[in-house]
Amino acid sequence: MATLEQVDVHVPVREGEYGEKVAAIEPGGVEYIPLSERHGRPLDLFWTWMSPNLEFATVFVGVLGIAVFGGSFWSVTLGIIVGTAVGSLTHGVLSSWGPKFGVPQMVQSRGGFGFWGNILPAGLNALTANVGWFIVNSVSGAFALTALTNGALPFVVTFTVIVLAQVLVAFFGHNLVHVFERYAFFPLVVIFGLATIFTFTHLQVVGFNGKAPLAFGGDFGAFMLTAGTALGYAVGWNPYASDYTRYQRPSANRTMVGFWAGFGVFLSCVVLEMMGAALATAAGTKWGPTDIPTAQMVNTMPSAIYYATLVAIALGAVAANVINIYSGSMSVLTLGVNIPSHIRRAIVAVGAGVLGLVIGFAAQANVGPGSKYESFLLVITYWIGAWLGVVLTDYWMRRGGFGDESIFYERAYSNWAGPIAMFAGGAIAIWLFADQAVYVGYFAFHIPQLGDMTFVVGFILTAAIYWLLRQFVFKPSAART
Repeated sequence: MATLEQVDVHVPVREGEYGEKVAAIEPGGVEYIPLSERHGRPLDLFWTWMSPNLEFATVFVGVLGIAVFGGSFWSVTLGIIVGTAVGSLTHGVLSSWGPKFGVPQMVQSRGGFGFWGNILPAGLNALTANVGWFIVNSVSGAFALTALTNGALPFVVTFTVIVLAQVLVAFFGHNLVHVFERYAFFPLVVIFGLATIFTFTHLQVVGFNGKAPLAFGGDFGAFMLTAGTALGYAVGWNPYASDYTRYQRPSANRTMVGFWAGFGVFLSCVVLEMMGAALATAAGTKWGPTDIPTAQMVNTMPSAIYYATLVAIALGAVAANVINIYSGSMSVLTLGVNIPSHIRRAIVAVGAGVLGLVIGFAAQANVGPGSKYESFLLVITYWIGAWLGVVLTDYWMRRGGFGDESIFYERAYSNWAGPIAMFAGGAIAIWLFADQAVYVGYFAFHIPQLGDMTFVVGFILTAAIYWLLRQFVFKPSAART
C-alpha cells in the first residue's frame, strides 16, 4: 500500500490553490485532491445530502405508491423505508471512500472497469445526471414558480430561471455547492416540515386499490414497486458519493463520513416520500395525466404554507440539480475528454446547462414527475445495481487498496471483467425481471407480485460474474493491482 505522499507522485494532481474559498471557481477537473487542499468535516455531509432531496420529485415517489401502484398506505410506507434504506446504505459506503482516495466516484470506478471500460458506467451517469435528473428536477421547480405566479410567468421563463440558478452554483464548484446546500437546508427543513405536518392531518389510511393504473400483483406487488422506485431515487445519488467527500482529510472519521451522507439521504427521502403517500390519499387531490402534481398540495394546507412550499420546491429543485450538474460534468471528463483549460470542469457544467435547457424547452412537462417518472426511477436502478455489483466486489477483492492509485488515471490500464460483467448481469436481470410499460420480463409477467426485481438480481448476478471473470479469465493489466 502506497503512502499518501507517494500517491501525489503517481497520479495527476489538481492544479491551483482553492482551499476553502467559496466565491472562487474550483480549478481542475477529476484529478487527485492534494493533502494541502483537504478540508471539511463529516457533519457537513448531512445537509449536503438532506437539501437535494427536499424537493417535489422526492414527494412524488410516495404519490406513485398510492396513485399509480394502488398500494395501501402502510405497504407503501414500508416500501419507502426498505427501498430508501438500501440506497442510503450503499451511498454511505461509497461516500466513506472519498477521504481515503481523494478522487471522484467515477474515477474510482476505473479500478473495476479499466480506463476505457469505465466509459460504460461514466457515460450512463453523465446521461442520467445531465439529462434525466436535470430535466425532471428543473421541470418540477419551473412548475412551482408558474403556480406561485398563478401562471403569469410561462414555463419558458420559469424553467430558464431555475436552470440559470443551478448552473451558476455548479459552475463555481465544490465549496459553493456545500455552502449552498447548507444555507438552503434551514428554510427547506422548516417549510417542508410544516407542509408535511399539515398534509398528514388530511391522511386517509387507504387499502389496496385494484383500479390504479399499475395495480398488478396485489398489495405486495405495490409494495415491491414502491420499494423499487424509492430505491431508484436514493441509489441514484450513489455514483456521485465520493465527489463530495474527496476533499475531506484522510484522517477524517470515515465511519462518520458515511453515516452523515447516508443518513441525510435516508431521513429526507423517507419523510418527504411518506408525505407524498399521505398527499395522494387526501380528499380533493387528482393525479390524472392532465393534472399538475404540485398544485394538489393546495388541498392539504393553508394558502400561506402552500405558497411557501412552492418556493421551497423551486429552491429544492436547484439544490438537487446543483449536485447533478456538478457530478455530471465530472462524469463527462471521466470519459477521457480533454479540455485544455484550468477550469475544464466549470466549462463542462455550463455545457450541461445549455444542453438541459434546450431539451427542457423541447420536452417540457413530458419529462417531469407525473409522466413516466416511475419508469425513469426503475431504469436508474438497472444500471446502478449492476455497476455497484462490480465496484463493491472489486473493492472487496482488493481488500480496499488500489496501491499508488495510478490505475485510476492510466489510459493503458484495462480490466474487461467489469464492463462484461455489468453488461451481462444487467441484461439478464432486465430480460427476466424488468417491469416496464414497454417491456415486462418473464418472471415479472408470470409472477407480477414480485414487482421489479431487476436491481437485486442485477447486483447479485453482476457481482458473481465479475468475481468469476477476475478469478479465472481476466487479470487487470498495465498497472499494479
